[in-house]
Amino acid sequence: MRIDKFLWCVRLHKSRSLATEACQRGRVRLNDREAKPAAEVRIDDRIAVRQPPIWRVFRIIALPRTRMAAKLVPEHLVDETPWEDLQKQVMARTLQAGERAAGEGRPTKRDRRDLDRFQDPA
Repeated sequence: MRIDKFLWCVRLHKSRSLATEACQRGRVRLNDREAKPAAEVRIDDRIAVRQPPIWRVFRIIALPRTRMAAKLVPEHLVDETPWEDLQKQVMARTLQAGERAAGEGRPTKRDRRDLDRFQDPA
């Protein structure tokens, strides 16, 4: 199976064209070498996918026939990414999120007035 199709089937990329583009830009490695989109994958191969700021590492257990449900992905891949790298990724995401809590969205009119009073108490 082609690596771009495999990445799409196991839901590491939303579309096959995004998987192909990632391969062309050098964001996918197969057995520690940059992979072209047409590279063939086999069982027990190691795939590294760049998810800034880290490389996620996976080992292939089985090859899927088609795109699968997210629940079935663990039957085909084993995540071998070091724990420290996963922690770096979590830290980077929290820093990017900013100061507002997730899901709060834009400030309301009342929040805006409170902010204005806080910043300019005069």
